[in-house]
Amino acid sequence: MTTPRNATLTLDGQSYEFPVLTGSIGPDVIDIRSLYAKSGAFTFDPGFMSTASCKSSITYIDGDKGELKYRGYPIEQLAVNANFLETCFLLKNGELPTQAEYDAFETNVRTHTMVHEQLTRFYQGFRRDAHPMAILVGVVGALSAFYHDSLDINNPEHRNIAAIRLIAKMPTIVAMAYKYTVGEPFMFPRNDLGYAENFLHMMFATPCEEYKPNPVLARALDRILILHADHEQNASTSTVRLAGSSGSNPFACIASGIACLWGPAHGGANEACLEMLNDIQNQGGVAKIGEFIAKVKDKNSGVKLMGFGHRVYKNFDPRATLMRETCHEVLGELGLQDDPLFKLAMELEKIALEDEYFVSRKLYPNVDFYSGIVQKAMGIPVPLFTGIFALARTIGWIAQWNEMIGDPEQKIGRPRQLYTGATTRDVKPIAQR
Repeated sequence: MTTPRNATLTLDGQSYEFPVLTGSIGPDVIDIRSLYAKSGAFTFDPGFMSTASCKSSITYIDGDKGELKYRGYPIEQLAVNANFLETCFLLKNGELPTQAEYDAFETNVRTHTMVHEQLTRFYQGFRRDAHPMAILVGVVGALSAFYHDSLDINNPEHRNIAAIRLIAKMPTIVAMAYKYTVGEPFMFPRNDLGYAENFLHMMFATPCEEYKPNPVLARALDRILILHADHEQNASTSTVRLAGSSGSNPFACIASGIACLWGPAHGGANEACLEMLNDIQNQGGVAKIGEFIAKVKDKNSGVKLMGFGHRVYKNFDPRATLMRETCHEVLGELGLQDDPLFKLAMELEKIALEDEYFVSRKLYPNVDFYSGIVQKAMGIPVPLFTGIFALARTIGWIAQWNEMIGDPEQKIGRPRQLYTGATTRDVKPIAQR
């Protein structure tokens, strides 16, 4: 990966050479690992916007071109030609499965979906109105207390067992968080259902009557999971890697990712989008959308348009096009095209795609806009949106964590700082202060 080229840094008249690294695709990287040893200086990069923290072969994003690839496969193809468990296999193992490999993997996941009965008692320690993400952080972190047989992170087989358990049990744990907050009994997973169907069953079935998952909704959920499975070195993934760099067990690392994902600037974006739509609806709905748009355009109003544009994708979010198709398919299947909230959302979409203000700034609807609408239509409560995101992203976190553990160059994370506090001072006795 090292090229014959070097980058030269000049500081106080002294020049220092640093090798340039080239990946398979994407920007070159200047290797500054020896910077401090050579020059006694650090770099300053808040948010790590120009810093590569690791080498990875899992996910590639080109924000300018609107590209997202898992292991080299474009997300547009995976969302159409593969299901979520195939995508999990790909992210975890590096290649798409053969039929035999898929059957074995799917069986392994399907037979590990139940959770320890004692784990169900953890939920009773939370208030009924607790946010689902608070529950998930606690319950997922507690998994390490139940599975001592897979905590040796240096053992590849242990890492594989932990990975299968997390993929299999996350739908059960998320569905139980929902059931607990609405006061309904937990529903056991069913081994005769597919991954997405089983999650819908655990969410919406009751012991009173038979529940048959709607295949259109199951496909929509499966696509949501695929589109959110991984997204390179984002905040929550970096959190998982940082926690893992200290040698923490995989369950604790995934819990740390869930905690980071909870933030409204990250996984809470689709929740914020629905809250925005509800606010507009409460102020008068479609009739008031012009006033809302005027406030968005006014920099001094403080009103933000949620679910449009993306920090990474500068032109368009490739996941949004796929999710838009799914959104309209779900609304059509459920007959919700005329629902006031969804009519408002579609009118907002129309304005954003046609209004020169938004078009010129490339503020197109992103995946959070459409996935929020889809989940709302499916009956998933808004506070659980981020929980669904965590369910989808678990495989990405696992793949990134596993890659990090196997990287011989990986070290415990230790960012530097630019200290701006007081210089050395003497401590005076309390009577003299």
